[in-house]
Amino acid sequence: MADVYPVTDLAGYFTGRWLLERDLYDADGAAGKVTGSAEFALDGESLSYREEGVLDTGLYRGPVTRVLEYRLTGPGQASVYFDHGGFFHDVDLREGQWSSTHPCADDQYRGEYRILGPDRWQLAWSVTGPKKDDVYVTRFRR
Repeated sequence: MADVYPVTDLAGYFTGRWLLERDLYDADGAAGKVTGSAEFALDGESLSYREEGVLDTGLYRGPVTRVLEYRLTGPGQASVYFDHGGFFHDVDLREGQWSSTHPCADDQYRGEYRILGPDRWQLAWSVTGPKKDDVYVTRFRR
């Protein structure tokens, strides 16, 4: 696996516009793809995250959006919140990678951040439980 790139200034690293590609997998294999962009904007002690893209599952094609807030908590660290204000997970990228979990009803989300260089990073989520058995891998690049 590729070496990781430590991030001690989370706001400095993330701020700006990123291209994104997300592959979606379910228990049967490839389930779809999202292509689009994401933007981090510094707002005081927080980074607002907004992504816009197009989801293509083969049977469906349409727009998708996501809004999150990264509340800065220390060097390379933040607590991430949904747009409705609920807590999502913590992140600490000082070593260039981070694992996190998030319970959602009876399903369990496990996330893996990997900073691959000054202009590339990846976020993968695996979801297991009674409602989902999915993997989402998002690659970001400037």
